[in-house]
Amino acid sequence: MTLRHLQIFLAVADAGNMTRASEQLFIAQPTVSQAIAELEKHFGVRLFDRLSRRLYLTGPGKVLLGYARHMNNLLDEMDQAIEAESASGSLSIGATLTIGTCLLPDYLATFGRQQPQVRVTASIRNTRDIEQLVIRNELDLALVEGSVTSPDILAQPFMTDRLVLACGAKHPLYSIAGPIPLRALEDQSFIVREQGSGTRELFEHTMALQQVPWKIAWEAINSDAMVQAAVAGLGIAVLSGRLIAAPLQTGQLRMIPVEGLDLVRAFTLVQHKNKYLTPAMQAMIAMILQPEA
Repeated sequence: MTLRHLQIFLAVADAGNMTRASEQLFIAQPTVSQAIAELEKHFGVRLFDRLSRRLYLTGPGKVLLGYARHMNNLLDEMDQAIEAESASGSLSIGATLTIGTCLLPDYLATFGRQQPQVRVTASIRNTRDIEQLVIRNELDLALVEGSVTSPDILAQPFMTDRLVLACGAKHPLYSIAGPIPLRALEDQSFIVREQGSGTRELFEHTMALQQVPWKIAWEAINSDAMVQAAVAGLGIAVLSGRLIAAPLQTGQLRMIPVEGLDLVRAFTLVQHKNKYLTPAMQAMIAMILQPEA
């Protein structure tokens, strides 16, 4: 039994005649007869009494009619709900810490003005977690600062960013003027993000390529904790320059320029390769990828 069987049954019950029902449904009369016969075989009962060229519902037919109308109404409600959702829409977007702190609020505010009917939810995680959420279809789109490895994810760079090394006034390197040699970082203690973060990944990879040994003094999942640890003199913080503009201006932190160390990365828009892009998602992607964004 299929929904089509029930739709044909409803048409016959309302018309009281298979020929009229076939005309209303724009299908052949034998097709209507076959559908009713298949329904009666499925339930093992007669659904209609055939009297004087008119069909009358039997007791079981009347019972089925109530359920069939209810199911048909549910289908109409489903169509209306999907149409309403398509007209308004919803969007779930993820971002890593730097992007979620510095860029995502402005993106969502702008998008909200452009698409006020769309419901948007946001989640801030590290790159590794974001990648898994996209793969599991728990996020529609995401903005990450690290590299994604899954072949099921499409990635589009949309902005560049630079990591900086910064320390507080209590650190010995705070008062050093001019760039320091890369080797001056050997065995220094660093304040870094957690494993799975794009910031941590880039720093570790670069230091390994340069063969510079270093130590972890503090590991944190948010920039405020890292800034406070650096201000307290616990080590050298590795953060996006976007995140420490205020403490740099006040002198709480100072950037440490290093010869031959350029920690540049790309911010990337990611989505599942098989994701159906609703109009809301397409609008968000277009806004993020436009140069002036």
